[in-house]
Amino acid sequence: MISYKPLWKLLIEKDVKKTELKDKAGFSNGTLSRMGKNQYVEMRHIDTICKVLNCRVEDVIEFVPDKEGS
Repeated sequence: MISYKPLWKLLIEKDVKKTELKDKAGFSNGTLSRMGKNQYVEMRHIDTICKVLNCRVEDVIEFVPDKEGS
């Protein structure tokens, strides 16, 4: 599973609101909502976030392995 937890931490560190990021990166409310639910978003959005925040992919997403039996 992909988690956006690193992104939310980074936004706090940089004092950037989620809606500010959405506006600067140019994606929709739906994309922001999907990220909030740890759902898939297009890689181009991740790329744009990295450019806007001047960060690396691993600062935005992380892989969280599923627990066995889940």
